Amino acid sequence: MGHLIELKDIYKIYQMGEERVHALDGISLTVDQGEFVAIVGQSGSGKSTAMNIIGCLDVPTAGTYHLGGVDVSTMDDDQQAEIRNKMLGFIFQQYNLIPKLNVLENVELPLLYAGVSGSERRERALQALERVGLADKCKNLPSQLSGGQQQRVSIARALAGKPSVILADEPTGALDSRTGREVLGFLQKLNAEGDTVVLITHDNSIAVKAKRIVRLQDGKIIYDGDARDPRAVVQPDLEQGDMDGEVLHA
Repeated sequence: MGHLIELKDIYKIYQMGEERVHALDGISLTVDQGEFVAIVGQSGSGKSTAMNIIGCLDVPTAGTYHLGGVDVSTMDDDQQAEIRNKMLGFIFQQYNLIPKLNVLENVELPLLYAGVSGSERRERALQALERVGLADKCKNLPSQLSGGQQQRVSIARALAGKPSVILADEPTGALDSRTGREVLGFLQKLNAEGDTVVLITHDNSIAVKAKRIVRLQDGKIIYDGDARDPRAVVQPDLEQGDMDGEVLHA
């Protein structure tokens, strides 16, 4: 079986006035079924661009991207939307829950768009809420839940579509550190149950919860390997200002 995610010589180049900016400068990366990978980098490193390409929200300027063996790098918007619905579950920093809908309805929403029948929607949504320990809150509105619970609802919403990949973009960014640890614990649990998780973050203390770290700097991969290796969190050529920031996040 091939790789679940395969990026090959990916470039993303933006024209900024006179200047060409290489947001991604020829990166190659594979992720296999069942991995837990953190893509890490400071602002401007290219990690958000990488997330948008992996998430089929953007196409590369050059290079190929295969998701589940399908070449998605040349797809148009509609084709990308279809593969996003089928293969990817997103968890964002902002939970993006709809305030008027209860928890169950929020989790059902992507399934509604995907044309899943009512009874199956309900069953899959309840199963997903069960996995994040919130089945008892299914009739509550988002405003009646804590931040950590709302983020768990958004994880359940991602799971309900039975995605091949869970893509988590700074999933703890809006949470205090204790609640953030709880949410990361959930991602670890889902990975232990067989889900493939790709986590995007700027924060080393979060990245080390993954099994593998891919570190980006200036659009290039500068480290790809075991999260427990000391080199995974050492950042070469960091300016002093950035270092202070890192210490605060730890």
